[in-house]
Amino acid sequence: MARRSEAQNRLGIEHPIIQGPFGGGLSTVTLAATVSNAGGLGSFGAHLLEGDEIVRLAADLRAATARPFAINLWAAQPDTETAALDDETFERAWRAFEPLYRELGLDKPEPPSRYHPRFEDQVDALLEARPPVFSFVFGVPAPAVLAECRRRDIATIGAATTLAEAEALDGAGVDLILATGFEAGGHRPSFLKRAEESLTGTLALTRAAAARANRPVIAAGGIVDAAGIAAVLALGAGAAQLGTAFLACAESGTNDAHREALFSPQAEETVLTRAYTGRLARGMPNRLVEELTARAGALPSYPAQGWFVSKLKAAALAQNRADFLSLYAGQGAPLLKHRSARDLMAALVADLR
Repeated sequence: MARRSEAQNRLGIEHPIIQGPFGGGLSTVTLAATVSNAGGLGSFGAHLLEGDEIVRLAADLRAATARPFAINLWAAQPDTETAALDDETFERAWRAFEPLYRELGLDKPEPPSRYHPRFEDQVDALLEARPPVFSFVFGVPAPAVLAECRRRDIATIGAATTLAEAEALDGAGVDLILATGFEAGGHRPSFLKRAEESLTGTLALTRAAAARANRPVIAAGGIVDAAGIAAVLALGAGAAQLGTAFLACAESGTNDAHREALFSPQAEETVLTRAYTGRLARGMPNRLVEELTARAGALPSYPAQGWFVSKLKAAALAQNRADFLSLYAGQGAPLLKHRSARDLMAALVADLR
């Protein structure tokens, strides 16, 4: 393997391999620790956790690994997104979801006081917990937050879906830039323009960001094996982030139906959809995507839509119905081979050498 890159040195990792963070219960301490202990950077998506849960999470990760790890948050969470819907808006959303809830035997839910933890509270907790790495998507934290991360020696990784976003992160002074192409599974974390207008491919974005930005670049999107990692390293990236490949492993927090779908012909087709949460994401088409796409005009925005969908997914999982699950997947899924994170890391490292 080539000499350690600037990205590896800043993150304190042996291999240029980063496990993508998954929200909504898909991340686990076991997965993150397995990757970190193997010399990569394990990550945990914490955007749905309250502050005290983030503090406990950091303690659990430190107990599981002595090596660097990342905690990931969604940066764009203004109070208008976390606040409760007014009665009329909630009722309109309920009418859109009611037939699907009834089909799965669910009653009308009581509205929550808010739909998402406050980002400010999460950041305060993260700074207190002081993880080795803070990665974030959907925007740029305030300058004071980034300055405090530097003071506490917390490395920062900001996600970009376009060259303009990479340059914005560069100007803000983040430590590393994640160039995430539209091939990636999961959410498209655009923040300067609508996600549908920010669909740059991984190779083009990685090369442009590496050429124009002053910060080390990490590439993501459609990368599932050592050949993909080698390709983006040749384009100037200092490391690669793999999401779907680790999501398919037994150590992740997803369900068996999702894992089996990732290793099936179903994974040969993916779509960009707002069905899962109200924000654009890539996954495998199923009835959930079909039904909610047809109802798009009547659905609430993020995060309320994700709250309604989460109850559908829980009921579908209990009833062993994959047609109402969120089947996140990147375009590299047809290349998946490994079902354990330990085996995947061993293969990646061996093949890179």
